Amino acid sequence: MAESVALMALLLASLLVWLLVDSDDDNTSGGLRQPVLIPIPVRDQRR
Repeated sequence: MAESVALMALLLASLLVWLLVDSDDDNTSGGLRQPVLIPIPVRDQRR
């Protein structure tokens, strides 16, 4: 029983570490990046 609890705790800890370390939304690694918004000029006056 103690071995299975220890194994589950180890698996949960390794999953948490993997999820925290392997984030792709930061711009430090070569992973996925957020899209860059490009401003679109609009007219102020109607014709």
